Amino acid sequence: MTQLTFQDGRRSLCVGVAAVVAILLGFASPAASEPVRKSGYVVGTETCGSGDLAFPRVQIDMKAGFCAGLVASEEEHLKFPRSIIQVPGRDLFVVADMGGWGRNDGRLLLLDPHAAGGQRLKELLTGVEYPFGLVIGPDKKLYASTDETIFRFDPLADNPRGTLETIIRHMPGRRITLPDGTRIEESAHPLKQFVFDRNGRLFVNVGAHSDDCISPAPITKPCAPAEGPSAMAAIWLFTPPSGGVFAALKANDPDPPHTIYARGLRNSMALALHPSFPDAGYAFLQGENGRDLPDLFKPNEEINAIEQGKHYGWPYCYDLSTPSPEFKLVLLSGVYKSLCTGNALYKAPFSLLPPHGAPLAMLYYHGTKFPELEGKLLVGLHGYRPTGSRVLIYDVDDHGFPKPAPAPVRYHVSCAADPTHSFQTDAGDVAAAPFDELIAGWHRVNGARPQGAPVGMTIAEDGAIWLVEDKNQTIIRIDRAAGDPPPPLPCDTRSQALIDQLAGFVAKDAQDRIRLTTLRKNLVEKHCVGCHSDFGLKEGQSDADKDATVLRFMLSQDGWIFPGDPTSGKLRTRLRGIGAEKLMPPGGEGLPKTEPGYAALLTTVDLLVAKMVPGTPMRIKLGLPQRKFFAKTDKTNKECGEIPAARVVVVTQRNAVDKPGFSRFFRPADPYLNGECSDDDGYYIRQEFLVPVQ
Repeated sequence: MTQLTFQDGRRSLCVGVAAVVAILLGFASPAASEPVRKSGYVVGTETCGSGDLAFPRVQIDMKAGFCAGLVASEEEHLKFPRSIIQVPGRDLFVVADMGGWGRNDGRLLLLDPHAAGGQRLKELLTGVEYPFGLVIGPDKKLYASTDETIFRFDPLADNPRGTLETIIRHMPGRRITLPDGTRIEESAHPLKQFVFDRNGRLFVNVGAHSDDCISPAPITKPCAPAEGPSAMAAIWLFTPPSGGVFAALKANDPDPPHTIYARGLRNSMALALHPSFPDAGYAFLQGENGRDLPDLFKPNEEINAIEQGKHYGWPYCYDLSTPSPEFKLVLLSGVYKSLCTGNALYKAPFSLLPPHGAPLAMLYYHGTKFPELEGKLLVGLHGYRPTGSRVLIYDVDDHGFPKPAPAPVRYHVSCAADPTHSFQTDAGDVAAAPFDELIAGWHRVNGARPQGAPVGMTIAEDGAIWLVEDKNQTIIRIDRAAGDPPPPLPCDTRSQALIDQLAGFVAKDAQDRIRLTTLRKNLVEKHCVGCHSDFGLKEGQSDADKDATVLRFMLSQDGWIFPGDPTSGKLRTRLRGIGAEKLMPPGGEGLPKTEPGYAALLTTVDLLVAKMVPGTPMRIKLGLPQRKFFAKTDKTNKECGEIPAARVVVVTQRNAVDKPGFSRFFRPADPYLNGECSDDDGYYIRQEFLVPVQ
């Protein structure tokens, strides 16, 4: 088992520090009336909740009657929170903070929402590898998971580490060996979500080792890691001894036996059991994170009705019954012959979910705070595409199954040319279960909020809904709100006109054209196409058209590129594995050693971003006062926003002739506009606030 350590009684010593740091970084004014930024959210004096459970209200577009309060953020040292559960009978919560991908710095934290800001979190266990699942077991004890184990412990004990008891171990985790002997140091889906049924049986997600199990063509054999008695891409069932409670394992005890309950499930991070399951006919639901394909609307995610012994398609089928073309030979004969279209082993999805939505949480609501939700199914979509970043509400029948409707069934798409889309497969529109949205708009809005990424979700004993979202390191509590909801916030993505302008800058610079071609040929086409997107590339394009297509695709992605500042965008952090998100491309950690010139390629990518806008990169000076910036042509000196200290801007005119004492800089490509200014190509900032980039 992963070694766990404990730090007893240590509380975060942040009282008053967050406010000071926010002022120094330009996030907040010393004036109490000014709004502040926390994890990218602008919060003012309005609250959500009541009493000492009233938290700063954040501007998330929600269903009427609901509001979201920000309980904790990165200012309280959250790193990568992934799940949350209430301690039974206590107004305290345990939070699993993974720390990041590829590390051994996960923690389990105790959250006291009644404590003062900066003092709400206490470390219980540290050094936990990939903590994720948090469940209250049939014995009312708290159970948690690492990538390989499930254990229980007492979060309220003086020494929680001393109460730790492992009940399951040696499951396929982060580091695995495939049947052919191949060693994988970073399995694609190592996290262990799990649920108990009423009889104490334990169901555990064992995710697929890869996206699609595609090996070099021609593929003539089934996906070996998904076969056999210890198959991945499956739900494992562990049955407790008589009495319904698993024994604590000692050092030399054998691993508890398991059976494969269901197969062909790429990654079962969202699992929900109806309270009456396993009685006949009651729902066991799974939210499937489907395989990656380039199309924004293909393939769909799935809600599966889990039955023992069934195969749910991965990697041979997707959507309702579409065969994966890579496995056409496997589907011609053997146990998987005609699996997707005419094989009793296969069970098609109960309903489709929005494509690439990434369901990571699913539960039935039971509570007194929101009687209109009683018994309904809540599903959190973590995905960053326009189909994700929301929380869904499904009406269900008496057995817990969502209620389907005939085609076409349309769903909301954020910030897209067509704001809705129908559920479709290759055969056209299909029936699906329609849903309402508890959270409908969580896209990034400059000067208001970042894009949201909900992961864990739980219902508190008072009926409030608690969420953790990992992209911005926050814990959010949903409460009742009076009156009409505020109007939805607008989409505020990089405009097509700005993308055209940036692409024009690159096209006019000979060195940048060379850098772009190098990036496209040696990174995008060689390592990235087919993972999550095709980058807009199509057959028959010229090299110049391919370059332009790739550049425009990257510029249109939220937060990938901040022109002039290569250190800030996701393009750099994902390629180098910096921060909490996974390294891209998969296996990229070995490329600098195995591929000559790969390290130089990453430098070329940085140079393309750094040189994209003609001008001089300048860094915003440290210290007070705030770095407000103003519209280029507005004679009223209208304020457009504030730029935090240390942010890089590209100065296009060092001494602005029409505004003495100020410099003109290129429009910022980050979320610091306040919505008061027009879509312009430059803004003014005081020269004294600028220092050369070192």
